[in-house]
Amino acid sequence: MTMAPRMEEELLSYGVMDPAMVDALARFPVRDPQPSDLYYGEESHSAFRAHRAATLREKHHLRYIPGPIPEQVREEERKIPMRDGTEIPVRIYRPVQQPAEGSPLVVMYHEGGWSMGDASDEETNCRLFSRDIGAVCVNVEYRLAPEYPFPTWIDDSWDALQWAAQNAASLGADPSRGFIVGGGSAGGNIAAVLAHIARDEKLSPPLTGQYLCVPAIMCFKPPALISPRYRAEYLSHPDVTTSIDPVLKIRVGADFAAHMHGNLQTSWLDPRFVPFLYGALENGHRGLPPAYLQVCGLDPLRDEGLIYERLLREEAGVKTRLDLYKGFGHYFWTNWPQLERSREFVEDTVKGVKWLLEQKP
Repeated sequence: MTMAPRMEEELLSYGVMDPAMVDALARFPVRDPQPSDLYYGEESHSAFRAHRAATLREKHHLRYIPGPIPEQVREEERKIPMRDGTEIPVRIYRPVQQPAEGSPLVVMYHEGGWSMGDASDEETNCRLFSRDIGAVCVNVEYRLAPEYPFPTWIDDSWDALQWAAQNAASLGADPSRGFIVGGGSAGGNIAAVLAHIARDEKLSPPLTGQYLCVPAIMCFKPPALISPRYRAEYLSHPDVTTSIDPVLKIRVGADFAAHMHGNLQTSWLDPRFVPFLYGALENGHRGLPPAYLQVCGLDPLRDEGLIYERLLREEAGVKTRLDLYKGFGHYFWTNWPQLERSREFVEDTVKGVKWLLEQKP
């Protein structure tokens, strides 16, 4: 279905903070490091990483599923081999009561700017997909920058996806029931890149869906480097519209450029980092599996997701489903899990992945 590009007034309205978000920020602000934190007073990336993990962990008890549910989902820690001989951790989730028709396979990649995060960031989704959809889930802990710069994380992620495909039967999954790749933010970026690599490398069995949650698609590529065809819709970039997102605090594009060139050691020229660039290559975005996207109104990544959804649907003929959360910020549902909108977001995630599984080639 073709639709007119979103107008400036509409896009800017998405970025007006919802009253529930205003209230949450006033009552439950994202805390700064405290003297009791072991990393207090440090300015290093490792300290920033530790603080992010600590503040999220403090809210785990408020999550939709606060912890393991062994009576419904079995969890197993594994290590799997990478191309360089290293092993990385994965966590496997299986439904205790497997569907008679077989379990789809879902491979998930966590958020954290390619330089933070771990499997705990996607464990709620994996438990839900296993419990409510009967899926076998593989939750991947790819190696992180700056210790392991680009392209380590995408190489690890592709190796893990191939491992899951090759070992689906022994994991108890039947990819003919569905084979989905997914993730959020940096993990959504990884999932979008892997959808292209899997298509080009003819992954067998093939992917049947991609779940892209608040994904980085242009990776804050400067507006001047974006085709005029899309530039009028690229308003959430922090160099165009001042960001008030309370979580993804990128105030100017130069902030992300410093992270990209420093911690990540990559550039805006490689499609394995900027999946939007696949559009200029021979196969473009055609032939990708159906995509489910979740996008947040305050998120400086907002318009990257909105443009990509329209591009996939209108220009590449890819089936899409989009949920938009006006007035809410990047990863609001994990930072304020007690909000009703956060619970709705998590429930939408399950509905969206179910939709992916219902799509036929």
